[in-house]
Parts: sequence; structure tokens; C-alpha cells
Amino acid sequence: MRLTPSAATFSTPIFPASWRLKAAKADLSVVHYCTGMTKRPALKWLAITISKLGNGWIYLMLAPAIALDMGWRAMPIIASALINAALLHLVYPMMKRRFRRRRPYHADPRLTSLLQTLDEHSFPSGHVMTLTGVLLPIILALPAARAPALGLLLAMAWSRMATAHHYPSDVIAGVVIGAALAFPLTRWVMALC
Repeated sequence: MRLTPSAATFSTPIFPASWRLKAAKADLSVVHYCTGMTKRPALKWLAITISKLGNGWIYLMLAPAIALDMGWRAMPIIASALINAALLHLVYPMMKRRFRRRRPYHADPRLTSLLQTLDEHSFPSGHVMTLTGVLLPIILALPAARAPALGLLLAMAWSRMATAHHYPSDVIAGVVIGAALAFPLTRWVMALC
């Protein structure tokens, strides 16, 4: 199998070509595994639904849930989440244009996209990056929310791969970059309130 398009993210000269090719193959094999799960109609529906919730709907559900649970004490959390989401929505499109990594379904004709994309590039995952930034203030303020937040993040990561829109390296980068940018901002906003 010829595998050059997905190796684009690993094209930095730091790594030898053989490592880059192995990483690209491993990345693509995980996507194939996740997309294979969607042969079951229920899992296909779940992957599409979770991905669509990541287009913004999930945040409209999280904010009222936190406000109902905490009342006015939720305002710093919601403010941090909004600021993080806004910042990350500015950052990830620039990163995608910079890296220009083709989506898995573009790179491998055996894969089919399960829904329309918001943009053409896959690295990093904007859905996962933004969700990480929104969940960070929640888990910092409410330690009991860590397990559900992690479950939600893992579900989003899986759905982005299962719809053939992202590689594992895209979603891992989304988590790392989202947390790295959102953490200091969250600490600053929470300290102000």
C-alpha cells in the first residue's frame, strides 16, 4: 500500500524517513479500526452525533448544566470556557492552514467521510482542541467532573477518527495544544473572579 499523504505531518527532518512512514501507517491503521466500528448502525449514528455536537451544540448544553448546578459560582468557569473556546477557534484554523495535512478520507480512498467537514485540513483536531479548552476550567473547579469530562473528550476523539476526519496524532495534538493554551488563561481568569 502506498502511503505518502498522511505522512505529511511527520515530514519534519527531526525524524528519519523510516520512522515517519511507520508513524503514518500506525496513524492510518487506527483510523481504519475506528471507521470499521461504524459498520454497526448504532455506532455510525453515535460517531456522527458526537461529531455534530462538537460543532458547538455541546457547549450550549454544558453552560446551563454547570449554571444550574453551581448558580452564580459557575460564572468564572463559564467565562474561562468561553474565552478558551474563542482563543482556540482563532488558533486552530491558522495551524491547519500551516500544516495542510490531508484528512484520512482524502489520503486513503478506502475511507469514506461520514459527514461534511468544516474545513479541508486535519491537523490538529479543532473539535478536540476546543473541547479540551472548554472542559479544562470545569475539571479544575469541579474535580468530581474529571471522569465524565475525560469520557466526553475520549468520545469526541473517537468520533473524529470514526468519521474518517482525523488521525490519532491530530486528536492527541488537539488535547496537548488545547490544554497548553487554555491552562494559563483559565488560571488567570479564575484568579480574577
